[in-house]
Amino acid sequence: MGSKIYSVIAILLLIGSGNVWAQQTIFPKLKANFEDQKVFVAEFSHLYTDSYTNESLSSEGKIWVSSDKYRLDSENQLLVVNGNTSKVLDRSRNRVIVSDYMEEDDDFAPSRMLNGVDSTYVVNEESLKNGNTKITLTTDDDFALYIKVEIIVDTNVVPKSITAYDFSDNEIVTTFHNGLFAPKNEALFILEYPENAEIVDTRY
Repeated sequence: MGSKIYSVIAILLLIGSGNVWAQQTIFPKLKANFEDQKVFVAEFSHLYTDSYTNESLSSEGKIWVSSDKYRLDSENQLLVVNGNTSKVLDRSRNRVIVSDYMEEDDDFAPSRMLNGVDSTYVVNEESLKNGNTKITLTTDDDFALYIKVEIIVDTNVVPKSITAYDFSDNEIVTTFHNGLFAPKNEALFILEYPENAEIVDTRY
């Protein structure tokens, strides 16, 4: 599971935990969807392009994101983070890796993903011809991981895509398919695995 996919998870989590911009109309609605005990569910395709080598890495799968937890099913791995613990099921090896989730150690954690988004980022909204809205976040902050993030949402304020650019001008594009906000179900964030799976617990 490519680590770059965590960037989109962090952005979605940040939307659910960030401050509201009074001058915006769509962004607060998007934030409210995450706050209202809902979970964003979607299939995704993810493409990371290195600006220097022009090489690309791609992945696809399904995600579930609430305001403080997420589940990512991609390729042969299933990851569940419940805010305190990270659990990864490697289906190819029939192995589960359990570890403490330390947000401060995670480069893609919400607090580091868009550090100071409420004060250092400029937020703009643009209505597109197809009825969708593009929300653009830009910053000059040297400590931010991304200098520009573009979020496309549909008329129901459901994310359709997220495009992020870092200081090296690398491009990270995640497109969502069949996305929707569903009632939050805590069972989604409990990892189920085969009884004979090897358990590697790094917490001890």
